[in-house]
Amino acid sequence: MIYAVYIINKAGGLIYNEQFNVNKQVEETTFSQFPLPLVMSVDGSRVVVKFGELGRVKPGFSVISIDKSPVNGTYTSSGKPIIDVINDPNSYPLTVSFGRGKIGANEKLMLASTFHSLYAISSKISPVEQSSGIKMMETEEFVLHCFQTITGVKFFIIVDHKQTACEPLLHRIYQLYTDFVLKNPFYLIDMPIRCELFDQNLKRVIEQVERANVYNSATLS
Repeated sequence: MIYAVYIINKAGGLIYNEQFNVNKQVEETTFSQFPLPLVMSVDGSRVVVKFGELGRVKPGFSVISIDKSPVNGTYTSSGKPIIDVINDPNSYPLTVSFGRGKIGANEKLMLASTFHSLYAISSKISPVEQSSGIKMMETEEFVLHCFQTITGVKFFIIVDHKQTACEPLLHRIYQLYTDFVLKNPFYLIDMPIRCELFDQNLKRVIEQVERANVYNSATLS
């Protein structure tokens, strides 16, 4: 499963991001009594788990629905702040659905800048001269794969542990970038990418990858 695609320019600025499979991993729990055994906080346009774990719900998960009704940002469907509902003993029993919702624009920019810095640091501390930097980072929940072009543009994807052959996928995304972005006469180098053809073809490639759960360049047209 592919969660996200990021493109960072040579200066460390985020110029493209697309998230996939948002809220496909949903965990619904009914809490019989106050307080909630998780520490929640408002993070931009979401209410997220800050500390604590409950089953598969971990820090970073956000509230998707309250009592079966989808939330609207940091508010319930009835317009009440989610934090107030969670912190009100009279709200219990309370059914809450958690998932990995889309991250906000500020979070994306911070993530891109942080990874760019880590990439540069890893290149400098490497005992091998002219190290390429980070190519893969692995956690319990996901794996990050990165490919940097000779011009310093970084492409990285975030996938689950079952996704295979991610390096060829990164090269395919780079090919789409050269075909539909760099060849666009209206595109300015290192600026945010707004190209409908790139979006469409990237989505098509991602869908093909996920149907097969393995990327093989010979299978894509």
